[in-house]
Amino acid sequence: MYSLLLAIIYLAFISLGLPDSLVGAGWPVMHQDLGVPVAFAGIVTMIIAIGTIVSSLASERLTLRFGAGAVTVVSVGMTAAALLGFSTSSAFWMLCLWAIPYGLGAGAVDAALNNYVALHYAARHMNWLHSFWGVGASISPFVMGYAISTGSGWSSAYLAIGVVQAVLTVGLLVSIPLWGKVDRERTRAREVQTHEPDADAPAQKGSAPVPLKTALRVPGVVLILLAFCAYCSLESTALVWSASYMVAERGAPPALAAMLGALFILGLTAGRFLAG
Repeated sequence: MYSLLLAIIYLAFISLGLPDSLVGAGWPVMHQDLGVPVAFAGIVTMIIAIGTIVSSLASERLTLRFGAGAVTVVSVGMTAAALLGFSTSSAFWMLCLWAIPYGLGAGAVDAALNNYVALHYAARHMNWLHSFWGVGASISPFVMGYAISTGSGWSSAYLAIGVVQAVLTVGLLVSIPLWGKVDRERTRAREVQTHEPDADAPAQKGSAPVPLKTALRVPGVVLILLAFCAYCSLESTALVWSASYMVAERGAPPALAAMLGALFILGLTAGRFLAG
């Protein structure tokens, strides 16, 4: 049962990565079709980032109230809807509109799954799970490159990934009872190990939401946040702008530039596998 749910979570992490590199990979063609400057990719990705931050901060409260399984299903469903919305967008403002559920869904599920795995599984799974994010993020540029090279257009790449996300949403919905079973089994296991019938009571109290001001006072948290911001800045720059740079400065065809953008993610994925 534990292994089955873990396999589902691994698939969910692949799905988390699938949308993350699509905007950058397709933007050299997208901005021309939409009639906007190349710099407008920053607007779309900023909307997504804001949504991700907001839902990440709310993720713990949502998980405590509805459960990690339900939060994951709704979040992946939101990203699926956003991707399908991207595939039908014919104007820039439509992309901005669909970027809202895109970001909200991505942030909530990322935080919820990280927390769930940290509580229920061995620490080594964390790096491997994020490696599977890299697998998904590496696939998308090739999907986009293929769509552009065959003349299907960038919208067909969003449609394909959106359908994959929708199928995964259905699979996660079916698996919701499994999340509850794993939670109950883990609780019973802790009680047996500690020989305390109500040993989970202090754990429940300790898992209550921590105010942001309180969390920031924990030694080392601010430095970790700054380091993470620096890393995310580098990652986002590579994901969003590498294909556009290849086209504008190196004269690469858009389809090839989309695929070359996957090289950074492949390196990142390999590093996480080795670290795990």
